[in-house]
Order: sequence, then C-alpha cells, then structure tokens
Amino acid sequence: MNDRRRWTWAGGLVPTEVPSTDALVVDSWLLDRGAVRGLRRHRARFTRGATTIARIHESSVDRFWAAVVAELPLRERWFPRVEAHADGSLVFWLRPAPPPRPETRLWIPAEPVVRNHPRIKGPDLPMLAELRARAQDTGADDALLLDESGCVLEAANAALLWWRGDHLCAPARNLPVLPSVTVAELGIPLSEEWALTADLEGTEVWAVNSLHGISPVTGWTGEPGPALAPVDHDRLTRFRDALATAPTYVG
Repeated sequence: MNDRRRWTWAGGLVPTEVPSTDALVVDSWLLDRGAVRGLRRHRARFTRGATTIARIHESSVDRFWAAVVAELPLRERWFPRVEAHADGSLVFWLRPAPPPRPETRLWIPAEPVVRNHPRIKGPDLPMLAELRARAQDTGADDALLLDESGCVLEAANAALLWWRGDHLCAPARNLPVLPSVTVAELGIPLSEEWALTADLEGTEVWAVNSLHGISPVTGWTGEPGPALAPVDHDRLTRFRDALATAPTYVG
C-alpha cells in the first residue's frame, strides 16, 4: 500500500484527489488487522446502490470491488470507504479507524427527517452529516431519525435496537430504514415494532453500526427522551464477543 489514501477505478486503482462531485452511493466497514464483519453483505449493499442509483454496470463494480479487497491492509485498524459517483466513477478511500465509542447519546430533533433514498447508503448523506453536526453541537453523538408519525427509525449513522425482556426489537421492516449489515451479522430473530420514542421507556437501547459495533444509548439531548433501563453489561459483552468471533479475513 502506497502513501496515497484515495484511489479511483480506471481498469485498476489509480491514486486520485477528492472528486468534485458528491458520492451517490457509499459503503464502509471496520477493518481490524485484516478482519471484517459481513464483507459480503457490504458488497451486496454497495452493488445494489451503485447499479440502481449510479447506474454503473455490475461487472464494473465486481472488478472494482475485487481490486479494493486485494489492497486492504492486514495490519492496524482502518475504516475503508467505497463510493459510486454520478459520472460513473468508482472511488476507494482508506481511512484510519477512530476508537470505538463505548456508549452513545442521541439528539432528538423537533421535526421528522424525510429522506429521498432511506434504503440506499449515500444519496442522503449530506443531510445526515448536517444532522449529526447539529447533534454534536448539543453534546450528543448522533441524531435520532423519526418518521412523520413519530415512529423510531434509526440514527443518522447507526441502526437502533431495543430490548423488551428477552426479546431484541427493531423497527418494522416496512419502515424506511437502511438495511444494517451489523444487525444482520448478529444472526438472531428480531421482534418488529412501530415504536414511538415514548414506547422505549424502560428499555435498553442499542446503536449498532460497523464502526462502533454495539454502543448502548445512555442519554438524550434536544426533545425530551424516555427514561432507559440500565445497561445489562453481561448481555452486552456476550453480543459484542459474538460479533467478534466470526469475521472474514481478507488476506
């Protein structure tokens, strides 16, 4: 791996500057000493978006992906990102991974968030980045997304799950949420709910994504949030360990 940190696809990976256009589709994952959770799922999610939104031929995406995987480093922690752009370009960006976040505070905005492509990662990222910046201005880590009826959807940068007794719950699948690779990697049945924020009263809530894994939600800013149950640290440790036991090695 050379010293450059961004490449574009031109029948091979060529060092490049930051493209002038916003990415239409992106995906990213944690690479920890050559190990990745759910790499095939990340590939499928990115390919679906690149072929439908950016209208790039699947064979081009396949060759690009193979070249990216061949270049992934086997040491240290990284947060690679792949992008598909409106001009048909495919971009690979290698970034050092920040430390995992042990817990999460969420900002509850006063208004619902309406996205154009909630099931594709990329088209709405500029708006979500702005929401996250507003959340951080209040002392939170991320923003809670609600639909027009007040149903809990996800965070701007994470899926949301919550516990009712021994049942792990998620937003109903017909709600506009991004398919989460990390949630899929948990490999357990989920109870689907249409939950308002008040319905989370007394539950333990988890923010889940590829970078931070499972991060319990421990507080709210912005609009009033529900009182949450204390974190069950033994259960949290079991699930974190389970995620760590079956990675894909890219070497």
